[in-house]
Amino acid sequence: MSVNAGRREAIQAITTYRPEVAPLNFAEMRPAEIFGSNVFDDRVMRERLPRKVYKSLRKTIEYGERMDPGIADTVAAVMKDWAIEKGATHFTHVFYPLTGQTAEKHDSFLMPDGSGGVIAEFSGSMLIRGEPDASSFPSGGLRSTFEARGYTAWDVTSPAYIMENPNGVFLCIPTMFLSWTGVALDKKTPLLRSNQAVNREAMRLLAILDVHPDLPVQSFAGLEQEYFLIDHNFNFARPDIQIAGRSLFGARPAKGQEFSDQYFGVIPQRVLSCMMEVERDLYKLGVPVRTRHNEAAPSQYEIAPMYEPSNLAVDHNHIIMSTLRNVAKRYGLKCLLHEKPFYGVNGSGKHLNYSLGNSELGSLFDPGETPHSNTRFLVFCAAMIRAVHKYGGLLRASVASAANDHRLGAHEAPPAIMSIFLGDQLTEVLENFRAGRGGDAASAKGRRALNVGVDTLPPLPADPGDRNRTSPIAFTGNRFEFRAVGSSQSAAGAITALNVMMADSLAYAADWLQAKMHSGASLNEAVEAFIGHIMDEHSAAIFNGDGYSEVWHHEAGRRGLPDLRTTPDALPELTRPDVLELYKSQGVLNPEELRARQEIYFEQSCKTVATEANLALRMARTIIYPAAMRYQSELAETAARLKQLDLPFDSETLEFIANHAGNLLRLSDELEQKLVQAGTMADSQAAARFYCDAILPLMLRMREHADALEMRVADDLWTLPNYQEILFGK
Repeated sequence: MSVNAGRREAIQAITTYRPEVAPLNFAEMRPAEIFGSNVFDDRVMRERLPRKVYKSLRKTIEYGERMDPGIADTVAAVMKDWAIEKGATHFTHVFYPLTGQTAEKHDSFLMPDGSGGVIAEFSGSMLIRGEPDASSFPSGGLRSTFEARGYTAWDVTSPAYIMENPNGVFLCIPTMFLSWTGVALDKKTPLLRSNQAVNREAMRLLAILDVHPDLPVQSFAGLEQEYFLIDHNFNFARPDIQIAGRSLFGARPAKGQEFSDQYFGVIPQRVLSCMMEVERDLYKLGVPVRTRHNEAAPSQYEIAPMYEPSNLAVDHNHIIMSTLRNVAKRYGLKCLLHEKPFYGVNGSGKHLNYSLGNSELGSLFDPGETPHSNTRFLVFCAAMIRAVHKYGGLLRASVASAANDHRLGAHEAPPAIMSIFLGDQLTEVLENFRAGRGGDAASAKGRRALNVGVDTLPPLPADPGDRNRTSPIAFTGNRFEFRAVGSSQSAAGAITALNVMMADSLAYAADWLQAKMHSGASLNEAVEAFIGHIMDEHSAAIFNGDGYSEVWHHEAGRRGLPDLRTTPDALPELTRPDVLELYKSQGVLNPEELRARQEIYFEQSCKTVATEANLALRMARTIIYPAAMRYQSELAETAARLKQLDLPFDSETLEFIANHAGNLLRLSDELEQKLVQAGTMADSQAAARFYCDAILPLMLRMREHADALEMRVADDLWTLPNYQEILFGK
């Protein structure tokens, strides 16, 4: 048996694969009937809770009022009975620590009754608060390692749900995660605080615009999740994919994505079966998934739910990622959520469609049919322009990670320069305010007429221009699409940043308009002057061209927009004095909490690159170099025999193998020394910079030699599954 037997067995497993799960019976499981069946949602609460308790809880959920602690025991009892009827034996408080992952600790409902039996117990205090051992979660210096106490606090705005497992089910309760002193140790707490901040400032601005909604303003999000599915046999045969989630070595296949035949193509049968089961499970959990399709790269796909309140959208996205991973295993697949699993083809993002509004107002970024709604749209759009220009560095830092660095700035994802795309028509409308023409643009064409009550603006269509796929923040008709979030990241950090930025800009708009009106201007005059002022001060952030071009990078530098290409470049933005003050003034994070997050993210970047570097070192020395030496030995033996027979031999191949193998070994030794040096660095920021500037380039140079060897070493001696097998093995 050749040393390539592992690869051949993997390929054979794919060709003979039969799913372990029975086909879904769609006649018995109609989506409309099972949707939300495992969610303790409004329908369940309305049916089961006493009327007074239900009304009190709805006020908390809809209006953000403080929950009456007196109803907790009743809600807990009803929730417990509902969960046990579903077969649940345990409950867990689900939270998102600063690892960015989902965390949970399961506790049983069952308690000894003192008579040899058990009773089911679940009190209001158990619902509202949990106490997991939190000593191993990163805190960024907010507390000592020996201080293990951490609390989970029930997030009443996100419904509890039942999670199914082949051997049982359990109740999941979405929660915040805080320290004993009330410090936020998670992703959800700042998000909820930022929603309060954006509501507070939006309501103040709307009142000035003579808009008085009953419901609070909240942020909404639609999260498009990209991912790869590969056969799990290849995952186990590739230490880099198995541990790091991406391939550290691998020559480009003869065919990649250049034919564009994968994008929106026919979904392979096994993949489609997996997708359908994922969707079935998500329907039960009330996740409104609507879209599935092939993405641009081979073996890359996308799933997208409908628009939701941002807190719920983040919870649902974590559920989507978990469900994708779990269901993929049942079909012999591995779900890769890394931002760049394969060099040379597109990586994966999580496009964040963002807006503000409520069910009364709709989206505040939606151009309306009346002068009143158009005024509102223009003011909120102007606030977004200011937010991106003033805090673009913060927005870039909110998506910074060692994994996302491989994707941002490539010709597949938005650049690291934070700019905003409005389309030529909307830009022209706003520019005319700066010119004092009230937005009068003869060249504008469209279906809708915008005006602010005095000046009639040119018609503006619902989609005022084509999409710009190279822009990090693009206006898409009634929302802004932030395309820089990484596929494996929690979107909570990016949404929190957007909320805080917008809260600041909305407060600025309210103060500006009030001051203008106090000086004698009418509302319409104040609005026109405000939009012109924003264009004067902040239009540098508007760019409607090709974000991939070198011309734009030079132009962005001229405009003073930061180009933060790597995580060590971006993370210092979190502790800029104006950013610290921003989060503090809006009541979202205090300076200590923000500095702690920066420290954690620097450490995570270091650990990510260190893990990959150690993997690269081991693979180079124990897999790639030995394969090259075996081939070199075979070539040398062949050369000796041909020389004895006085026959010609191509020495170039022998020299090629020897040269690249020697360089690979030399660079491996150098990498080992650099890793030792990095390990002595106590300062995480300096260490992150060293990993980025010294270690990653070494790994890339090692890859060049390894990939060159892959293209020349005899195939039966090369043990690592190659890109062709991994990406096209369905």
